[in-house]
Formats: sequence, structure tokens, C-alpha cells
Amino acid sequence: MSTALTFYACDWLFVHRDAEKELAINRVKEINEAWQSVANIAGTNQLVSVVPVRMTEAWLLFDEMAIRKAASNPSGKDPLKLPSLFAVDSIPDPKQQLKELLRQTSGLSGRRLQKFNESKAIQLVADYIPD
Repeated sequence: MSTALTFYACDWLFVHRDAEKELAINRVKEINEAWQSVANIAGTNQLVSVVPVRMTEAWLLFDEMAIRKAASNPSGKDPLKLPSLFAVDSIPDPKQQLKELLRQTSGLSGRRLQKFNESKAIQLVADYIPD
């Protein structure tokens, strides 16, 4: 937070923290404690805590082409079993499902699959979604 407040002028600072296996209220408490620790540079800025109860990755599971590009296999033909938009909030572990989809879509095997960087690929999915 201190870096954001020091280098980027803002009126409102949105701080995102997935709830993951914690209660949302505990994550908000963490954010508020961190905010208090930077009170000297926060000035009149306002804090907005963003704590999704479902992992953000759930909302990356709808764009097949973005997943294929992030897996470096945009012309892959294997069908992907993507959840419907109505079911995306009920996926118990969307991050794991996205990782599995990326690995499957990559078309890699053996050592090359072991070296596949799932975390980087997840970040790329968001970059490849056009809207």
C-alpha cells in the first residue's frame, strides 16, 4: 500500500485480497490493519476493501481463446470443458481448474509440461480477454 500511495496519486485506493479459506471479515481486518500502518502517508485518501469470496480465477474460465493463447497453443483443437457462466460461482477450486485447463490446453507432455509456468499463464489469460 505504501508504494501505491507514494508513487500513484489517488483519491480512492482499492485493495484486493481473495478470501480464499478465510472469512471475508478477516481479510477486511487484514486490509484495515495494513491501512492503519500507512496512515501517515494515506492522508485524505479513501480505502475500498475488495474481498471476493470466490477466487477471481473463476471469472477467467469463460474465454476459450484467451486460455488457449495463455497456454501458448492458440490453434489447439482439443475441446475444453468450460463451465457455464451460471455455474462459475459454484466451482469449489477455480484456480486449480484453470491450472488444469491450461496444462491440458498447452499440448505439452513430460519434462516440458513439468516446466510449464501455470502462474504466469493465469496472468496471461486476463491479458488476452478483450474486454
